[in-house]
Amino acid sequence: MIIEVKVPQLPESVTEATLLSWKKKAGEAVARDENLIDIETDKVVLEIPAPQAGVLVSIIKNEGDTVGSDELIATIDTEAKVAAAAPAVSAPSAAIVEQQQRIEAAAASAGVPASALGFGSAVMPAAKKLAADNGVDVSKVEGSGRGGRVLKEDVQNALNKPAAAPVAAPVAAGERAEQRVPMSRLRQRVAERLLESQQTNAILTTFNEVNMKPLMDLRNKYKDRFEKEHGVKLGFMGFFVKAAVHALKKYPIVNASVDGNDIVYHGYFDIGVAVGSPRGLVVPVIRNADQLSLADIEKTIADFGKRAQEGKLSLDELTGGTYTISNGGTFGSMMSTPIINPPQSAILGMHATKERAVVENGEIVARPMMYLAQSYDHRIIDGREAVLSLVAIKEAIEDPARLLLDL
Repeated sequence: MIIEVKVPQLPESVTEATLLSWKKKAGEAVARDENLIDIETDKVVLEIPAPQAGVLVSIIKNEGDTVGSDELIATIDTEAKVAAAAPAVSAPSAAIVEQQQRIEAAAASAGVPASALGFGSAVMPAAKKLAADNGVDVSKVEGSGRGGRVLKEDVQNALNKPAAAPVAAPVAAGERAEQRVPMSRLRQRVAERLLESQQTNAILTTFNEVNMKPLMDLRNKYKDRFEKEHGVKLGFMGFFVKAAVHALKKYPIVNASVDGNDIVYHGYFDIGVAVGSPRGLVVPVIRNADQLSLADIEKTIADFGKRAQEGKLSLDELTGGTYTISNGGTFGSMMSTPIINPPQSAILGMHATKERAVVENGEIVARPMMYLAQSYDHRIIDGREAVLSLVAIKEAIEDPARLLLDL
């Protein structure tokens, strides 16, 4: 029975995807639910598993092709058998081998390479078959046999030898080298959304600074007990998510969005947390962050970070959000103006914490300080709400008890 392999139904916000690398070749056996190929959307990489066990009889769409929902990309025959291996090449008779060895020995004495003796290449049949089965280029295998012949053991050693790291081609002095690499689908989508944000939003940014000492002292006091109790490390991002929700409740317009000529006020708090991944920046969303404990938020963030590195985030987890937090401080950023993630109306930028001289009670003291930046859409958010909401975040971080007392 022939089974069709199709692209899964993509969400409404995703119209197409790109095929990455096939894990199987036509004619190879596949197991049920075995991953056949990865496909890249503008948000995540998805796996397409085999719907049934059988033989992959045809690949209809190639790597790099653009595909849509339910598009046919391959077929599987559930009743077919894998083609039998090609018959082994019979070894030459002992007499022929002995004669060849005598000729090669004489040629070697005269400085003639074995490959030029008229026996074809100086590769033994068993070595040739092993190389063909494993895709080894025998011309690059150094032979250890008489006259430089490539033996089966030489091919096996080549297979066992770890691959050398790729070395960049040397560039001559004064040469202006260039390399053209196509954007990934994720990078293309990020570029489109950033440009859209710049073109459609009236973006302004307000800044403030926060004294991290109270929060750092609190974290140092409880981090070991917190990790033992909840099985996750106590970080700073969880507190900032809590502080952001605290501020958004005070100033709901910062949690709103624009839809045509309407302002949509959201009665929920879905906080996006920007996470770096091998494919680029992704923003998974913590749903109903106001209803989660600090431990639940930290567990969610840790899970997002792990699965972002593995490319395992789902489309639903990357969709929506009413407010975003981006932490450029993890890379050493001191100050930035984050770009709003449409259709949201504001974004918080965290930065590196540095010891700086500040004045407290008339005295100059050293304190761990962080600059905060909040970009906002001035079409619906006035400077007053933008500044006061950022001050509310600052005050909650500098006095975490406010989060418990809702002050």
